[in-house]
Amino acid sequence: MKTLKFLPVLLLFVLGSCCSVRVASDYDKNVEFGQFKTYAFYKNGIDKVEISDLDKKRILRAIDETMAAKGFTKSDNPDLLVNFFTKAREQVSVNQFNAGWGYGWGWGWNPYFWGGNTSVSTSTEGTLYIDLIDAKKKEMIWQGEGVGYLTQDSEKKDEVIKNFVAKILEQYPPQKKQ
Repeated sequence: MKTLKFLPVLLLFVLGSCCSVRVASDYDKNVEFGQFKTYAFYKNGIDKVEISDLDKKRILRAIDETMAAKGFTKSDNPDLLVNFFTKAREQVSVNQFNAGWGYGWGWGWNPYFWGGNTSVSTSTEGTLYIDLIDAKKKEMIWQGEGVGYLTQDSEKKDEVIKNFVAKILEQYPPQKKQ
């Protein structure tokens, strides 16, 4: 029963091919980010994420690849702890097209004949949050957020999740405004 309840979340990071990821980040402005060189995953936090184990592995692999590309090293004694969590939200769209002559000018609402057409569609918007925590102080120093629309196409999951994570982590380290 628990699996059915979180079915939309299981599909969280599979985005449609035409949709883009919107990203944002926030950080502690008093932190010198250049001091961090190593990382590890915050197991207690990641174990609580309610998505499939397969999707967790995909996200962890994508974070590993992106952090390595940024010059970070995975360590048993890390400078940073990496955590993530997810949210999903169902969107409902109702579109109505009315055709025919009616009251007023030109084409419009018709109470007598030619009813028109109504269509309803749903989509799932998912959000991935990636938290970076100072391992020594046990304080969050940076959070990245990515939002995008989801689909059930399992063929594209690895590529899409990798892209999703890379877009979020492009924001790290933050560029302090002068």
